[in-house]
Amino acid sequence: MPVLGALNVLGDHWERSDGDLGWRNIIPERVMPWYFATYDGKTCCGYGVKTGARALCFWQLDRDGVSLWLNLSNGGSGVMLGARELAAATVVTHQGAQDEEPIHTLRAFCRNMCSQVSRPCQPIYGTNDWDYAYGKNTAKQVLLDTDLLAKLSASNEVRPFSVMDMGWEAGPPAFPSMPELARQIRERKVRPGIWIRPLEAPAGANRNLLLPDARFGGLPGRAKEQTYDPTAPEALDLALATVKEVVDWGYELVKHDFTTYDVLGRWGFEMGAEPTLPGWSFHDRSRTNAEILLDLYQNIRTACGPKVVVLGCNTVGHLAQGYFDIQRTGDDTSGQNWERTRRMGVNTLAFRCVQHQAFFIQDPDIVAITAQIPWEATRQWLDLVAHSGTALFVSLGEGSRMPEHTKEIERAFQLASRGGDGARPLSITTLSITDRVNDSPPPRRKRIGLST
Repeated sequence: MPVLGALNVLGDHWERSDGDLGWRNIIPERVMPWYFATYDGKTCCGYGVKTGARALCFWQLDRDGVSLWLNLSNGGSGVMLGARELAAATVVTHQGAQDEEPIHTLRAFCRNMCSQVSRPCQPIYGTNDWDYAYGKNTAKQVLLDTDLLAKLSASNEVRPFSVMDMGWEAGPPAFPSMPELARQIRERKVRPGIWIRPLEAPAGANRNLLLPDARFGGLPGRAKEQTYDPTAPEALDLALATVKEVVDWGYELVKHDFTTYDVLGRWGFEMGAEPTLPGWSFHDRSRTNAEILLDLYQNIRTACGPKVVVLGCNTVGHLAQGYFDIQRTGDDTSGQNWERTRRMGVNTLAFRCVQHQAFFIQDPDIVAITAQIPWEATRQWLDLVAHSGTALFVSLGEGSRMPEHTKEIERAFQLASRGGDGARPLSITTLSITDRVNDSPPPRRKRIGLST
């Protein structure tokens, strides 16, 4: 059916956003993973697939109509279903009322796309050391951050999290005992959290348990990153052992990272119409890529148990719904470059806030308090996240202990502990996107010892 009239179109991303979400004109070649929305100035309509699809799905829109593409690959090859019948996806549409604000239409649409009940979750707030330490953290510094966090949240009924990001795997002397560190954090009436990369395999791992380097397509440096094949039972057990270990140590929030990149060999912004490169397959060829990711997410959830808070980063939100408590909205914000925070934080929060408390709690990433970022910009970002009710994690870098800063942080923590006050964009149809700027992004997380 021909598409008539002037329409603004909003799409989504495969996993985290790259800070480029926004309403645009009809662009026939535009790939819109999972769902899209249209707005003609009067009525907003949504078109998508139910969460938990068994295919990697994307939409395209041109003047001749709407196309839905279902990727049923196993790795970069065809899936071998055998006699099994696959229900690939369930299409969902939603039409808002005339003159209803698109944000209200899209929130209702997101709830309609949920294939299972979302996990109930208290407000999430606390600290994360990545945006000032960038992997050069220590147990001593974690406890200093925790002490300040405890002081600034002393009157809050909902207790905060102290999350240590990548770097703790270096072990002694920087991190003498991970169970003891978790105990000391809890002793301060703060909940311990930890970052992991569950599919990363150590040097010398059995090659039969690893994914093939072919998924990287010969790109420099990437073949060195060995990762477990989650469809090989022994490899999956080893990956889940990492999850179970940190839970046994006493960590109450598990932030797991890199699984989309590790499984498919591409970052979300590289995928386009082909989520992975051709010419390779998994150990088990009977399941689609979407099914493999779904099974992995479900196994991570089970390994964590029902009480541990699970935060997915570099994970596919449309497949994580119902399994994860929190999901990252976009790529990393920065403690070094404000423009990156504006793009990856503010943009993704504005356009993915419609998923918040529908799919899961949204995590717009870190509010970094560092000497490199002007305090006035940081203060506004802190205030925005606190009012939005999404997860608020603060990196307490240089300057964060200044009186004028601690007062604002304490106020933000109080507001976040109550779930914010429902702040939202004034009109997401008038927000525009900007071209990418030539900045120097902060370093990506890498295991200690690997060359960058």
